[in-house]
Amino acid sequence: MKNWVKSNVSTIILTVLFVVLLVNKDAKAWLMRQVASTGILNSKISESKQGTALSYAGFAVKDEEGKSIDASDLKNKVVFINFWASWCPPCRAEFPSVQKLYDKYKNNPDMIFLTVNLDDTAAPGKNYLKDKGFTVPFLVPASSIPNTLYDGTLPTTVMLDKKGEIRLHHKGVADYSKDSFYAQIDELLKGKL
Repeated sequence: MKNWVKSNVSTIILTVLFVVLLVNKDAKAWLMRQVASTGILNSKISESKQGTALSYAGFAVKDEEGKSIDASDLKNKVVFINFWASWCPPCRAEFPSVQKLYDKYKNNPDMIFLTVNLDDTAAPGKNYLKDKGFTVPFLVPASSIPNTLYDGTLPTTVMLDKKGEIRLHHKGVADYSKDSFYAQIDELLKGKL
């Protein structure tokens, strides 16, 4: 038995790591965060596609006090929309970068953050943000979510320009704390992209 363990130590270690990654949400999130930090999963902000503002008219979210925010009323603002859930490992993986993005731009009057929690009830999402020390706005849908914005893939991130046009639609984990992404946002804020 001792010889078998010695000859299979690397297989045993890899098996244990695989089981930990399979079972532990935070371990999965850590691994995904490492991959996302390379930037290979990220999308770029694209040219405007005329008419995309109309395709999400009526989409609204509400904050913890019940105040409703209608996305179509946010023209003249750059809007970062992130659909997430506390149980979702890719959401957990990208959330530190979402928080960094929020910290960088939260005081910019021309930028709005709609971080929309899609847990079945609000408590798990609120607890996740509190436990991790995240300060992004906690919002939940106040209307149905148009497929143009969200089709069931978590996480999904959408960026709207000041005209309300969809300029980024990214499904899956990404790193939003890259200088290259900040530069694109700065161009959107100036109306140059």
